[in-house]
Amino acid sequence: MSATSDPIRDVATVERLVNAPAAAIFDVLADPSRHHEIDGSGTVVRAPEGSQRLALGTVFGMSMKMGIGYSMANTVIEFEENRRIAWQPRPTVAPLRAFVGGRIWRYELEPTDGGTIVRESWDIRHEKFSFMVRPLRSKTIDAMTKTLERLATVVEA
Repeated sequence: MSATSDPIRDVATVERLVNAPAAAIFDVLADPSRHHEIDGSGTVVRAPEGSQRLALGTVFGMSMKMGIGYSMANTVIEFEENRRIAWQPRPTVAPLRAFVGGRIWRYELEPTDGGTIVRESWDIRHEKFSFMVRPLRSKTIDAMTKTLERLATVVEA
Protein backbone atom coordinates (compact mmCIF):
# COMPACT_ATOMS: atom_id res chain seq x y z
CA MET A 1 0.00 0.00 0.00
CA SER A 2 1.23 3.44 -0.87
CA ALA A 3 2.06 5.73 2.05
CA THR A 4 -0.29 8.30 0.52
CA SER A 5 -3.24 5.91 0.18
CA ASP A 6 -6.60 7.34 1.15
CA PRO A 7 -9.23 4.57 1.51
CA ILE A 8 -12.11 6.96 0.95
CA ARG A 9 -10.73 8.42 -2.28
CA ASP A 10 -8.85 5.34 -3.42
CA VAL A 11 -11.78 2.92 -3.79
CA ALA A 12 -14.67 3.88 -6.05
CA THR A 13 -17.70 1.61 -6.39
CA VAL A 14 -20.81 1.66 -8.53
CA GLU A 15 -23.67 -0.80 -8.41
CA ARG A 16 -26.69 -1.77 -10.46
CA LEU A 17 -29.51 -4.27 -10.29
CA VAL A 18 -29.23 -6.53 -13.32
CA ASN A 19 -32.23 -8.65 -14.28
CA ALA A 20 -30.26 -11.85 -14.79
CA PRO A 21 -28.96 -14.67 -12.63
CA ALA A 22 -25.51 -14.28 -11.08
CA ALA A 23 -24.19 -17.27 -13.08
CA ALA A 24 -25.01 -15.60 -16.42
CA ILE A 25 -23.33 -12.37 -15.33
CA PHE A 26 -20.29 -14.17 -13.94
CA ASP A 27 -19.86 -16.11 -17.18
CA VAL A 28 -19.39 -12.82 -19.05
CA LEU A 29 -16.99 -11.43 -16.44
CA ALA A 30 -14.94 -14.66 -16.39
CA ASP A 31 -14.54 -14.64 -20.19
CA PRO A 32 -11.87 -12.09 -21.17
CA SER A 33 -12.84 -12.36 -24.83
CA ARG A 34 -16.12 -10.65 -23.90
CA HIS A 35 -14.69 -7.75 -21.88
CA HIS A 36 -14.69 -5.43 -24.91
CA GLU A 37 -18.48 -5.93 -25.15
CA ILE A 38 -19.10 -4.48 -21.71
CA ASP A 39 -16.26 -1.95 -21.36
CA GLY A 40 -17.71 1.47 -20.67
CA SER A 41 -14.36 3.29 -20.86
CA GLY A 42 -13.73 2.62 -24.53
CA THR A 43 -10.17 1.46 -23.77
CA VAL A 44 -10.54 -2.34 -23.95
CA VAL A 45 -9.80 -3.59 -27.46
CA ARG A 46 -9.55 -7.39 -27.24
CA ALA A 47 -8.14 -10.37 -25.42
CA PRO A 48 -5.66 -12.63 -27.21
CA GLU A 49 -7.10 -15.39 -29.40
CA GLY A 50 -7.80 -18.55 -27.43
CA SER A 51 -8.28 -16.80 -24.07
CA GLN A 52 -9.69 -19.22 -21.55
CA ARG A 53 -12.20 -18.83 -18.74
CA LEU A 54 -10.68 -17.05 -15.77
CA ALA A 55 -9.86 -18.70 -12.44
CA LEU A 56 -7.85 -17.70 -9.38
CA GLY A 57 -4.25 -17.05 -10.42
CA THR A 58 -4.98 -16.84 -14.14
CA VAL A 59 -2.90 -14.27 -15.99
CA PHE A 60 -4.65 -12.94 -19.07
CA GLY A 61 -3.57 -10.38 -21.61
CA MET A 62 -5.63 -7.50 -22.91
CA SER A 63 -5.00 -5.14 -25.80
CA MET A 64 -5.94 -1.62 -24.80
CA LYS A 65 -6.11 1.79 -26.44
CA MET A 66 -6.11 5.22 -24.85
CA GLY A 67 -4.81 7.46 -27.59
CA ILE A 68 -2.13 4.88 -28.35
CA GLY A 69 -2.29 1.11 -28.17
CA TYR A 70 -0.76 -0.80 -25.29
CA SER A 71 -1.10 -4.18 -23.59
CA MET A 72 -1.76 -5.22 -20.02
CA ALA A 73 -1.20 -8.49 -18.19
CA ASN A 74 -3.97 -9.04 -15.65
CA THR A 75 -3.73 -11.47 -12.74
CA VAL A 76 -6.93 -12.81 -11.19
CA ILE A 77 -6.42 -12.23 -7.46
CA GLU A 78 -9.93 -12.93 -6.14
CA PHE A 79 -12.30 -15.58 -7.41
CA GLU A 80 -15.48 -17.00 -5.95
CA GLU A 81 -17.64 -18.63 -8.62
CA ASN A 82 -20.79 -16.57 -9.35
CA ARG A 83 -20.01 -14.16 -6.45
CA ARG A 84 -16.72 -12.29 -6.86
CA ILE A 85 -13.88 -11.80 -9.31
CA ALA A 86 -11.03 -9.30 -9.26
CA TRP A 87 -7.92 -8.78 -11.31
CA GLN A 88 -4.86 -6.61 -11.05
CA PRO A 89 -3.43 -5.26 -14.33
CA ARG A 90 0.23 -4.52 -14.93
CA PRO A 91 1.84 -3.07 -18.06
CA THR A 92 3.55 -5.62 -20.29
CA VAL A 93 6.42 -3.19 -20.98
CA ALA A 94 8.96 -3.70 -18.20
CA PRO A 95 10.05 -0.06 -17.68
CA LEU A 96 6.44 1.04 -17.18
CA ARG A 97 5.90 -1.55 -14.42
CA ALA A 98 8.19 0.53 -12.20
CA PHE A 99 5.72 3.41 -12.33
CA VAL A 100 2.28 2.06 -13.19
CA GLY A 101 0.25 -0.86 -11.93
CA GLY A 102 -1.37 -2.24 -8.85
CA ARG A 103 -4.96 -1.07 -9.18
CA ILE A 104 -7.63 -3.71 -8.77
CA TRP A 105 -10.83 -4.12 -10.78
CA ARG A 106 -13.39 -6.02 -8.72
CA TYR A 107 -16.88 -7.31 -9.45
CA GLU A 108 -19.15 -8.55 -6.68
CA LEU A 109 -22.46 -10.25 -7.38
CA GLU A 110 -25.30 -10.45 -4.88
CA PRO A 111 -28.36 -12.45 -5.91
CA THR A 112 -31.59 -10.71 -4.91
CA ASP A 113 -35.26 -10.68 -5.81
CA GLY A 114 -35.53 -9.64 -9.43
CA GLY A 115 -31.95 -10.43 -10.41
CA THR A 116 -28.47 -9.69 -9.16
CA ILE A 117 -26.91 -6.60 -7.64
CA VAL A 118 -23.59 -6.09 -9.42
CA ARG A 119 -20.91 -3.93 -7.80
CA GLU A 120 -17.85 -2.84 -9.72
CA SER A 121 -14.94 -1.32 -7.82
CA TRP A 122 -11.80 0.51 -8.82
CA ASP A 123 -9.30 0.08 -6.00
CA ILE A 124 -6.07 2.04 -6.29
CA ARG A 125 -4.78 1.42 -2.75
CA HIS A 126 -2.02 -0.77 -4.19
CA GLU A 127 -1.25 1.43 -7.19
CA LYS A 128 2.45 2.36 -7.22
CA PHE A 129 1.72 6.09 -7.32
CA SER A 130 -1.95 6.45 -6.40
CA PHE A 131 -1.71 10.24 -6.38
CA MET A 132 -1.10 10.10 -10.14
CA VAL A 133 -4.29 8.17 -10.91
CA ARG A 134 -6.52 9.60 -8.17
CA PRO A 135 -7.60 12.49 -10.46
CA LEU A 136 -9.17 9.87 -12.77
CA ARG A 137 -11.74 8.90 -10.11
CA SER A 138 -14.72 10.82 -11.54
CA LYS A 139 -14.04 9.68 -15.11
CA THR A 140 -13.62 6.11 -13.84
CA ILE A 141 -16.95 6.20 -11.99
CA ASP A 142 -18.65 7.33 -15.21
CA ALA A 143 -16.96 4.53 -17.16
CA MET A 144 -17.93 1.92 -14.55
CA THR A 145 -21.54 3.12 -14.66
CA LYS A 146 -21.49 2.64 -18.45
CA THR A 147 -19.87 -0.77 -18.03
CA LEU A 148 -22.68 -1.97 -15.77
CA GLU A 149 -25.25 -0.59 -18.24
CA ARG A 150 -23.58 -2.51 -21.05
CA LEU A 151 -23.27 -5.65 -18.92
CA ALA A 152 -27.01 -5.47 -18.19
CA THR A 153 -27.76 -5.08 -21.90
CA VAL A 154 -25.63 -8.12 -22.77
CA VAL A 155 -27.03 -10.50 -20.13
CA GLU A 156 -30.65 -9.32 -20.15
CA ALA A 157 -30.97 -9.83 -23.93
